[in-house]
Amino acid sequence: MARGRKRSIQLSKLCSSVCCRPTSTDEHTQIGQKGYSRVVYCNEPDSQEQIHLNYRGNYVSTTKYTAANFIPKSLFEQFRRVANIYFLVVACVSFSPLAPYSAPSIIVPLIVVIGATMAKEGVEDWRRRLQDVEANNRKVEVYDKNSCSFRETKWKNLRVGDLVKVYKDEYFPSDILLLSSSYEDGVCYVETMNLDGETNLKLKHALDVTSSLRDAGSLKEFRAVIKCEDPNEHLYSFIGTLYNDCQQYPLSPQQILLRDSKLKNTDYIYGVVIFTGHDTKVMQNATDPPSKRTKTERRMDKIIYVLFSALMLVSFTGSLFFGIETKRDISGGNYRRWYLRPDRTTVFYDPRRASLAAFFHFLTGLMLYGYLIPISLYVSIEIVKVLQSIFINQDQAMYDEETDRPAQARTSNLNEELGQVHTILSDKTGTLTCNSMEFVKCSIAGTAYGRGLTEVEVALAKRRGERMTEPLSIDTVDSGKSVKGFNFRDERIMNGRWVKEPHSDDIQKFFRVLATCHTAVPEVTESGDIIYEAESPDELAFVIAAREVGFQFFKRTHTSLKLHELDPFSGEIVDRVYKLLHVLEFSSARKRMSVIVRSPENKLLLLAKGADSVIFERLSKHGRLFEAQTKEHIENYSEAGLRTLAVAYRELGDDEFRIWEHEFMKAKTSVTADRDVLVDELADRIERDLILLGATAVEDKLQNGVPDCIDKLARARIGIWVLTGDKKGTAINIGYACSLLRRGMKQIVITLESPEIEAVEKHEDKEAIAKASFESVKRQIHEGKSQVAREQSTEFGLIIDGKSLTYALDKNLVHNFMDLAVVCATVICCRSSPKQKAIVTRMVKSVTGRTTLAIGDGANDVGMLQEADIGVGISGVEGMQAVMASDFSIAQFRFLERLLLVHGHWCYRRIAMMICYFFYKNITFGFTLFWFEAHASFSGQPAYNDWYMSCYNVFFTSLPVITLGVFDQDVSARLCLKYPLLYQEGVQNILFKWVRILGWMFNGVLSSIIIFFFSTNSITGQAFRQDGQVADYSVLGVTMYTCVVWTVNCQMALSINYFTWIQHLFIWGSIALWYIFLMVYGSIPPTLSTTAYKVFVEACAPSLLYWLTTLLVVISALLPLFSYRAFQIRFRPMEHDKIQRRRSEGLEDDGRRRRLSESSETRNSSELPSEIRIRINSLKGSPRRKNS
Repeated sequence: MARGRKRSIQLSKLCSSVCCRPTSTDEHTQIGQKGYSRVVYCNEPDSQEQIHLNYRGNYVSTTKYTAANFIPKSLFEQFRRVANIYFLVVACVSFSPLAPYSAPSIIVPLIVVIGATMAKEGVEDWRRRLQDVEANNRKVEVYDKNSCSFRETKWKNLRVGDLVKVYKDEYFPSDILLLSSSYEDGVCYVETMNLDGETNLKLKHALDVTSSLRDAGSLKEFRAVIKCEDPNEHLYSFIGTLYNDCQQYPLSPQQILLRDSKLKNTDYIYGVVIFTGHDTKVMQNATDPPSKRTKTERRMDKIIYVLFSALMLVSFTGSLFFGIETKRDISGGNYRRWYLRPDRTTVFYDPRRASLAAFFHFLTGLMLYGYLIPISLYVSIEIVKVLQSIFINQDQAMYDEETDRPAQARTSNLNEELGQVHTILSDKTGTLTCNSMEFVKCSIAGTAYGRGLTEVEVALAKRRGERMTEPLSIDTVDSGKSVKGFNFRDERIMNGRWVKEPHSDDIQKFFRVLATCHTAVPEVTESGDIIYEAESPDELAFVIAAREVGFQFFKRTHTSLKLHELDPFSGEIVDRVYKLLHVLEFSSARKRMSVIVRSPENKLLLLAKGADSVIFERLSKHGRLFEAQTKEHIENYSEAGLRTLAVAYRELGDDEFRIWEHEFMKAKTSVTADRDVLVDELADRIERDLILLGATAVEDKLQNGVPDCIDKLARARIGIWVLTGDKKGTAINIGYACSLLRRGMKQIVITLESPEIEAVEKHEDKEAIAKASFESVKRQIHEGKSQVAREQSTEFGLIIDGKSLTYALDKNLVHNFMDLAVVCATVICCRSSPKQKAIVTRMVKSVTGRTTLAIGDGANDVGMLQEADIGVGISGVEGMQAVMASDFSIAQFRFLERLLLVHGHWCYRRIAMMICYFFYKNITFGFTLFWFEAHASFSGQPAYNDWYMSCYNVFFTSLPVITLGVFDQDVSARLCLKYPLLYQEGVQNILFKWVRILGWMFNGVLSSIIIFFFSTNSITGQAFRQDGQVADYSVLGVTMYTCVVWTVNCQMALSINYFTWIQHLFIWGSIALWYIFLMVYGSIPPTLSTTAYKVFVEACAPSLLYWLTTLLVVISALLPLFSYRAFQIRFRPMEHDKIQRRRSEGLEDDGRRRRLSESSETRNSSELPSEIRIRINSLKGSPRRKNS
């Protein structure tokens, strides 16, 4: 019985005769109405009626693009970015006389950037296409009426109505109605891993009317019509009716085999194709996950707008002064700047129409200063994030050897968000715990069995300061061989000794219930061992427990269960066959499961297990003999963090059963909308007057490292919420065991389990109950807020149950509840439904405005994962649905510590530094153009050669910033984990605040001022060459550009904390590349190289003044940031500065060496006699006493 909810597909819903029970959405009266209009003519795909319906073929395409739409669609995707639109407009205008540079110099970089991104999209889509080709060309056997045999065809050629034959371990090519199988009763086993990630097998069952179609000859005359629902995305529901020989047969999901699921443990099946291609349910589910954008990306967009505003302002300023200067060129018939020939001008320079000339100059300025907008920023960030994701995937410290699963970044868009998590919302079962249930204790006939203490019991005893009566944990009790799922230790029960117990008859019945009341499927391995496929880990643990005690379930058919049992009289193992009559399956509403069997002694038995609250209220008067003791044991087990179920049975009379079965089968085969209500009522009628046998207790152990991980995350001041379906007491105790609740932390408990509410509930007035509950929750929240306000220095843990949470999330109360919750270090929500999990996540995200991370392992966590800013899936035993809906996946909860505190911190820091540096280098470059234009009387003349400007972002400054984003580390991974508080740099967004961003921008403006004015004042007005020539326009441009390249790359070197050879190669290589480019480009004829022709070889390189100016300017430009950082590190250090200082002073290494030395001494001393150890310790202490 897993986790208080019903699995979407049951492993087997067995019953005695006709088709199995359809799901609760089966309302067959809707057939023929809107949404239920699909008609399938079985075995007649070529009939005119079927052809006229014109259903889709089975060809499937999952690609985003086609050969026809790739270029237009991909271009559309690229130009959704504002910056790319701007550069496209500039490229178009560059063909006009307004452009300050040649058209190729702006078009080529744009083509490179856009082309690189399109190529990436194209390669990814091509891979998807290859997968489609492989799937579409798989082979399947389809029935040929002419030859009365099956022939092979490709998947893509299948049509609606075709009869197909699928063999063992083959995938189903489309959505198929199961007609029959290699088993006589028409059952087959299906693996749905590709659909929901679950590896346990599901049992499917054909209708009785078609299960006899077991060869090609019998299929020849088969004709039927299926009317069913239209294509939809609901994997676990199906509404339809089969019309055959004037009879109607309701269809359920039990007869539907979905595309991409696999046939297992069955030789073959026959089926008819219902949905093909994109109409299949798996393809209907193939939608993109919700789009998530990081806060850094959103702020980056705002920075782009700021830079656009700066671009407009600078262009306006230049055009304003240009207009003023132009108007003054003709004054009273006098020509001020006669050499510009103001009497012979174009519209771009006309003193008589200065305003129009200024407007055109404004457009020129928008193009000239376009380098303020970094064209390669988006591409660089994409490259960096992909490489960061690779490092996350390759991190061996997050690799789980047991499951052979590494960490996986399923999206690279959210890397930096990992370093800004404010609140973690976690599932419990399978996330904090293993979801690998072990049978550890039980209560039978009022006697408790099972030795040892659970992890939670040990933690509970320590918290209370109690002396443990049982000092051994369960794992340390001598057990002989180890069996997965069975950790039960009690000599009174094991090895057949239960037969000597006073209530041996009850013990026998108890384990018979566990061995028969389930839907598990046994499978014999090659070695002869029996393994089980079960719906849930709980059920698997029960079957294994029964086997280990002596009740081995070894074979299941559609109508029987076979057991090897220990005979208490002879002491031998005997085979017993129980005839299976009905299975009343488990659901979250029923909270119980029952089977009706006929024993070898011909007794009719109803065997039941379920939640204690449900079972106890169904006990007969004479069946409550052990109720008090069992309740006490269940309470103790719950406190120990164990999951409990009550076990009971009753004996049925033949007449009673015959009457009930007649009504039950009538209800099951009805096609009315209230059929499920009738079935549940009849099941409830027979599940009465039970006799209590006892209770089970299974342990879901905490995963390794969970307490330490949670402790580290708490020290990083990350809020942790646990949303669980457990009872309040169980949740609290597990909270202590895994360090969610800590010593010194005060609890605020919000619950509706109070005498006042119970008194109101007795009157059964729903409105009064709702009102009283609302007021109670409101009062408790108010009291909690008051308590927090009074004791601000105390840590608080908030615990709220599911009923209270329903009222706390009311629109009139939710903000008060969230105000209380966000100030608590830990929040535990008990009895939470999947919907509540998603709602709580949404509210935390919206109220705090901070980054939220949700982590879970099951299908019930998908809503929570998709609501959160970051979804982390645990690839556990509940399948892969959570992983498939997640952004990151890890194998164990403990890896979350490294994912956030190490990779999250690094990624946030790298991306923030990278973006700030990007804007810095572009502002530095762009404003040198502005100062030069002002120097040139706002003429619109660029300071640099066209190709210098085009290559700046692409070749000379892009690679170093990528290495910063990929490799830089402010501190090592070990220190990140040692000092969790360092993580707060990301949570508080210290490195990407507006103050810091504007500081980098100011540094860029300051660097541009130093570069321009120092360069011009150093080399102009004096001899530059050896022959006495002064520096001309081209020389000044090369000198300034050289200073810019050196400055921004050296600024990068100053900003990097962790150097590798790759950073050295790219930083100094980019500078060297500038000189190489200058020589190569300068050797091209002047018709192409224009102002760059031999300017370096003949003018700059031989001039000592050029090299001295470069040195002076670069040092001067680096000095402001260097001085600021020196002051900051000394007087206002950030957290990482403090750690770096400790490391540089050797304190970290000394501490580490000291710990290693001490541990080594401890190991060595432990091997010495106690007298010698005491003497050594006293000698160690004597110098300290002397010094003191």
